Amino acid sequence: MAQQREQAADDAMMTRIGQVVMLAHAGDREEARDRFLGLWAEIGENGDPLHRCTLAHYMAGTQDDPDDELAWDLRALSAADSRGPGGGAALRSLYPTLHLSLAADYAKLGRPGAARSHLARARAGLGALGDDGHGQGVRAALARLEQRVAALPEDGDEEGGRPGGEPLGPPRRGF
Repeated sequence: MAQQREQAADDAMMTRIGQVVMLAHAGDREEARDRFLGLWAEIGENGDPLHRCTLAHYMAGTQDDPDDELAWDLRALSAADSRGPGGGAALRSLYPTLHLSLAADYAKLGRPGAARSHLARARAGLGALGDDGHGQGVRAALARLEQRVAALPEDGDEEGGRPGGEPLGPPRRGF
């Protein structure tokens, strides 16, 4: 019985995140950001990794500043990684999209080396995706971004931190 209540609460949070995603897709990015921040505070730093990952991933898409978008995408990846090796099927299937988003962020920020590193990670995770509309969409977006990044210079963006040039851990800006 307790497990059923926990499952219902998890489903309720994903439903709430989905409702805010629809608001963002409808064009009300500012309201979506405010609601996402409220949900983020509710979930908390130690909340369910799938909830934190999903929310941070979609929150990234509501940002106007590319650095803020990168910060939220790094939070999404950090949340997915917090589940540990394996991470569960739901999180494993998110890795190609998470790395694709990070590659796009780094390309926007003029960091082609980091973008290429995340493109390679996205491509390596494609096996976790089905041959459905979502999987095909991720594969198509990956191919488009690979072409765009291939046209960028080869060097000039490797900084300290992890391979790919991203800083150690997600940036914190009071969230």
